[in-house]
Amino acid sequence: MNHPEDVIPVPEVEPGTAGPPCAYARLRAEQPVVKALLPNGETGWLISRYEDARAAFADPRLVRPLLSAWPPREGDDAPPPALPTFLEMTGGHHERVRRTVLPMFGRSRLKFMEPRIRAMAGELIDAMVAGAEAGDGTADLVAAYADPLPLRVLCETTGLPYEDREIYLPHTLALLGAAGLTMEEVLAALYALQDYADGLISLREKDSEGEDYIRLLLAETRRPGSELVRDDVVSFVVTMLMAGYKTNIQHTSNALLVLLTHPEQLRRLREAPEGIGTAVDELLRYVPLMNAINILVATEDLTLQGQHIRAGDAVIPVPASANRDPQAFADPDRLDLTRTPNAHVAFGHGPHACTGGHLTRMQLAITIEVLLERLPDIELAVPAETIPWDESTPLRAPARLPVRW
Repeated sequence: MNHPEDVIPVPEVEPGTAGPPCAYARLRAEQPVVKALLPNGETGWLISRYEDARAAFADPRLVRPLLSAWPPREGDDAPPPALPTFLEMTGGHHERVRRTVLPMFGRSRLKFMEPRIRAMAGELIDAMVAGAEAGDGTADLVAAYADPLPLRVLCETTGLPYEDREIYLPHTLALLGAAGLTMEEVLAALYALQDYADGLISLREKDSEGEDYIRLLLAETRRPGSELVRDDVVSFVVTMLMAGYKTNIQHTSNALLVLLTHPEQLRRLREAPEGIGTAVDELLRYVPLMNAINILVATEDLTLQGQHIRAGDAVIPVPASANRDPQAFADPDRLDLTRTPNAHVAFGHGPHACTGGHLTRMQLAITIEVLLERLPDIELAVPAETIPWDESTPLRAPARLPVRW
């Protein structure tokens, strides 16, 4: 495939870090909108500045394509369409679903989850402490805490059966780690996940006792005049697995590493735990949730920073770069757990801002609070530079975090 000379490769993250790639600093200064060669061989326009990324997320001319429809293929080669996830819904359909679902994910409606998350976190720490006492006095914070907690929270909140994880997790991980898989393998995982969600919802339709979100949404579909249909509940399950599982594990692991390598800031947070909300937003800004995987497609010709974008071109706002833009954040490469205001774009912006943002904030806050309450003297048990990394997906994270207390 031939590409013009001005196409750059997507900047790579330095090994042993979560990013963002240092190369974005130069792009923000010199090429804020630049055509890049993506890992799958397609090209797209990288958007690295904060204001431009924020505007792109909210621009109605830029829409997120169906996973089954991008890159576009036509004729006999075109795959069957998949149901849109909440990220991919457009127009009136998206507005109807968002009107119904967004209030369910507000801070007040999520209050019921706080004691449950706290209890789950406490149980995992108890088990970790017991295991350390039986061993050498150290533990792996990833395997014992950061890895299992997000899935348990997701299952408890949505109504996904934890015992089915061997069925749905391989499909979810295939979708999130799409590099190295063929498009056919990725789509097979997506269709399998939709089939699983469809079967689960059939079971929940027969058993409506409970206050999880699948049952709440199914009840809403049965309400006269409801704007929600059964397929939207299937899409909800797929969306939560794709957006609320591995990203939370990897962000939590990275956030805990950042705290453990900034012991003075961690100590101040432990002494003033009322600052946890501000600290969580800074961790969301500082630790990249995504580096360059937000594909939007232009529905008409437009101009961004002097670059002519044609209808059908991919446009890729990069939150990890936008959140380090010195035009938007003072001293952006410095962690400041008291930073305020902090209008980061870790959850996107505009109509497609992440529905589960409040749940993610709550989960991360409780994860840190419970850890500091139970183990106030926790510290890394090895030098930070010797920690092994999982670099198998764009969402890089420490593979292990050996700690003692």
